[in-house]
Amino acid sequence: MQPFGESFNGVMRLFSFLPYLSKISICGLGIALMFQLGCSKERDTQILVVGMELSYPPFEMTDENNKPTGISVEMAQALANRLGKNLRIENIPFAGLIPALKTGKIDLIISSMTHTEERAQSISFSNPYLHTGLCVLVSQSGDSNSIEDIDQFGAKVAVKQGTTGHIYANANLKKAEILIFDKESAASLEVAQGKVDAFIYDQISIYLNWKKHSDTTRALLNPINSESWSIGIRKGNDGLATQVNQFLADYEASGGFDQLGDKYLSEQKAEFKKLGFPFFF
Repeated sequence: MQPFGESFNGVMRLFSFLPYLSKISICGLGIALMFQLGCSKERDTQILVVGMELSYPPFEMTDENNKPTGISVEMAQALANRLGKNLRIENIPFAGLIPALKTGKIDLIISSMTHTEERAQSISFSNPYLHTGLCVLVSQSGDSNSIEDIDQFGAKVAVKQGTTGHIYANANLKKAEILIFDKESAASLEVAQGKVDAFIYDQISIYLNWKKHSDTTRALLNPINSESWSIGIRKGNDGLATQVNQFLADYEASGGFDQLGDKYLSEQKAEFKKLGFPFFF
């Protein structure tokens, strides 16, 4: 990349030929000029930019002052400290996180993202830091006790767009109608109000949504599959990937994940132990 001064001198030499250029050529030159000057900007390498959707408590959310908080935020801050960088959180809808990473808008995705083969074609993933599975929130008035009970003609199943619940439903539900929602809260409310029969999402969220709507819903917490969450990394950024994996190993060894579980998920930890399900971290 050329220093700005050299770029500017080159631009001035180009302008000396303007009288001889057609209007079309001038338009093309203008586009090239904007591209050249735009490329002179470089990102601050002392800032770690992490993308997440701040609507998934207790992992990614905002506090009463609208500041990012939660398990993923604390993880991101600990990672930034390890790398000797300042942290900036970019709040991005979940479906937009991978495009933002691929185009360089963010450095990493830490947003409760499941490592899937399809996503791994576009981005790289760290080693897993959490293990969970999909399960189902159903209406208390219904008699469904399994995914097979739910997949019936006339049944309506809610999923959140771009999630593994959405992917699972598309691949496995052959009879039920799949309804796609942008927000988890909207999908769970549809079940609570009896407008849909079920909502497929991860264990933690289904448990929390059941607690929120315990008078009208039931949680089928036995997982219908197994998943692992990982940190998303741009392909080719092998140096950062190595640093992230070393951080995760050290963070687990030092008890960092145990502390986050006790701080944010103590109720779920006790409930899952009682039900015989392994805890997440």
